[in-house]
Amino acid sequence: MLEKSFGLLFFLKASKSQSVPNLRTVYLRITVDGNSKELSTKRNWPQSRWSQSAGRATGTKEDVKSLNAYLDLLASQVYQAKLKLIESQKPVTAEALKNLMTGEGDNKHMILEAFKLHNEQMKALVGTEFAPATLMRYKTAYAHTKAFVKWKYDKEDFDINELNYEFVSQFAFWLKSERKCAHNATVKYIGNLKKIVLECMKKGWLVKDPFANFKTNKKEVHRIALTKEELKAIANKKFGVERLNYVRDIFLFSCYTGLAYIDVYQLRRSDIITGVDDGQWIITTRQKTESATRIPLLPQALEIMEKYKDDVRCAARGLVLPVLTNQKMNSYLKEIGDSCDISNALTFHIARHTFATTVTLSNGVPIETVSKMLGHKSLKQTQQYAKIVDLKISEDMQRLRDKLQ
Repeated sequence: MLEKSFGLLFFLKASKSQSVPNLRTVYLRITVDGNSKELSTKRNWPQSRWSQSAGRATGTKEDVKSLNAYLDLLASQVYQAKLKLIESQKPVTAEALKNLMTGEGDNKHMILEAFKLHNEQMKALVGTEFAPATLMRYKTAYAHTKAFVKWKYDKEDFDINELNYEFVSQFAFWLKSERKCAHNATVKYIGNLKKIVLECMKKGWLVKDPFANFKTNKKEVHRIALTKEELKAIANKKFGVERLNYVRDIFLFSCYTGLAYIDVYQLRRSDIITGVDDGQWIITTRQKTESATRIPLLPQALEIMEKYKDDVRCAARGLVLPVLTNQKMNSYLKEIGDSCDISNALTFHIARHTFATTVTLSNGVPIETVSKMLGHKSLKQTQQYAKIVDLKISEDMQRLRDKLQ
């Protein structure tokens, strides 16, 4: 409901506790349709330096500028509170505006409480709408936000209406300086918090978006992939320890299918079907993006599958390969990388990069096809994900040279 009349007035008011004769407390009077409410600004000011008609301090000194700027800010907050009432379809009254300004008469909404509720609801949907890794990331973002609020403000929670640009920018700085998060990890955690804040805005708990002027983008990550020679060296290497042999096999399987660790870990024998070309295909859904993935199996992948078809661990659970935990896989891959003189630290995700570049793009497979097999939702993902190695560029330019001769 819109009001008929609305006014704001700053004025000086004597207080019994004040011992200085000329000093008064600055008050704000909010008037709506003839009804008024007053609230203290918690600022004191001498009468001799105050304009009653302007409702502001007089003079050119810095303390005058500082007080007037603060009063302008309070006035702006009243108008924001008024807009919030209108958007929430609540009556605009002097009392309602005062309550919003002081945080009284209405339930406060706290950011950590909202974040916790979000995570609890997400947990209930894990397996249907969200992956376990997504929930884990939001739990980590919640823990970071909670620690920051305690570190910066010494509070157990933080009023949503007090969120502002400073909170967001200082949180980003804290993540990098105190938590030692890399730039892209910081951007992810800030993005998780932003989702919660936007939900609060949709519910009418917050008027102004604290992220409005906060801009940050992920930095491009240099994707590491194995060269053809490194891939061959790993495939031909014989290890005396059996665990390294099957970790190597599982890694190579990913190099020739492009599946991420979690997708290889969950790959079941029922996911292998006969495709349109009468060959063996993997038909599954990516855990991370829930995108459908259809991958014709290369001879190298088929050979590894055949090697483990009678494995007791796999047969009992209907799995394709006996995959260890990600932590153990990467630990053993480091040993494999050292044994094969691989220049970069070997991790399981390098296998997916290798499939995108060395195995497919470098051998002339169109990027559109590679994108489909990787389960990407857009071609742009694949362009960022897979670099075209120098050999492919050289071959393409040689074909152009031949045409131009």
